[in-house]
Amino acid sequence: MRVVLLLCVLLAGCQALPPLPTWQSPNGREHADLGVIRDLRSGEVLTPEQLVKRLAPAPQVLVGEQHDNPDHHALELWLLQALEQQRPQGSVLLEMLNPDQQTKVDNARGQSIADLPAALAWQKNWEWSLYGPLVRHALAQPYPLLAANLDRSEIMGIYKARPALDGSASTAASVQAPLLEQIRESHCGLLPEDQLPAMLAVQQQRDRRMAQRLLAAPQPALLFAGAFHVRRDLGVPLHLADLGAGPGSVSLVLAEVGKPVSAATADFVWYTPALPEQDHCAELRR
Repeated sequence: MRVVLLLCVLLAGCQALPPLPTWQSPNGREHADLGVIRDLRSGEVLTPEQLVKRLAPAPQVLVGEQHDNPDHHALELWLLQALEQQRPQGSVLLEMLNPDQQTKVDNARGQSIADLPAALAWQKNWEWSLYGPLVRHALAQPYPLLAANLDRSEIMGIYKARPALDGSASTAASVQAPLLEQIRESHCGLLPEDQLPAMLAVQQQRDRRMAQRLLAAPQPALLFAGAFHVRRDLGVPLHLADLGAGPGSVSLVLAEVGKPVSAATADFVWYTPALPEQDHCAELRR
């Protein structure tokens, strides 16, 4: 028995993973892909345990979410807790935190704070009820929770000056053209065309900042961001390459059923239920 227990400790393979969260979103409960985890490089369908074991050796793990889907947030917390059981976690990075919040985040580590959103100057555009559980968990751990976004003042400067990016991967026309189209569509065609290059510069400088922060963070590093940011064909992975990062980073996209993810986009996909469709463009046009 002592030999078995010693092997469990040495191999870190006998610790049960946390229970999976219950689905919350209402749509797609009967979809064939619901709950499917796929290694997009091989096409293999994985169990949650197999996914964690494949993510654990990576120096940088990039997880992409749909910001308003509660199932994505529940799975992100599950992934963080599961990875903590497989390896010493070096750091966690959030798109939802700006550099001007970092001191507040550092001061909150290990503290019992009644009004944590106020203490962190949490931005209201990120729904605290969705992000709060992961933030509270991370702040109670020995590793740092790090900002991965740009401050508003930086964004305004980029919008005005449109600084050039170094590197060939992120600046290729095959990357910038679809990003411009995505910006156009996400703003429902309401943005003046002459504003699109500035919006593209902001988008790509956000991705560049996330890549820089990932490389500077204690390893292994885990980034949570919007799904578009972690795309291998358009987002942060291209900036990692332009910054000279070696191979080893992996991207996992959490996707609603009915929204297929290709091997060009990510290394892994995990399909969840979907929220009801909303016509955001109709709301903007009112």
